[in-house]
Amino acid sequence: MNIDTVVDKEYMGKCFRELAAAPVSALKGVSAADAKALAKAFNVSTVRELAELDFVKWAQAITILADHEQETPAQIAKETLLDEAVEMTFPASDPISVDAGITRIEVAPEMVDAHSDHQHAGKVEQSTEEGAAKETAAAH
Repeated sequence: MNIDTVVDKEYMGKCFRELAAAPVSALKGVSAADAKALAKAFNVSTVRELAELDFVKWAQAITILADHEQETPAQIAKETLLDEAVEMTFPASDPISVDAGITRIEVAPEMVDAHSDHQHAGKVEQSTEEGAAKETAAAH
């Protein structure tokens, strides 16, 4: 990284030790008024003092940890319950594989109680068996 992109013109080309000892106004985007406000609020006057400020370290640590935080078991359970509720509410939203060979539904399944069988699995199997039996009888 070219450090000259983050410091004001008068600090370009300086070594890191010099930049650490420089006033916070040496940082691009930090005005003299901003530097005075930082000095008044946090008693910092150099880049090093700003970097070593506990508030800055805490903010950095929280941000780093937030990027790697995992969901709690309660959050996972809540998400799972929500997914299952949506599935029970909108069972037709299940995708059908293109390779499934389904072109149309020959025999519509009877309406069933979604509380006990939200996917109509039992009725679909029963309808399929009945359809196969009818086809066999018609063939003979």
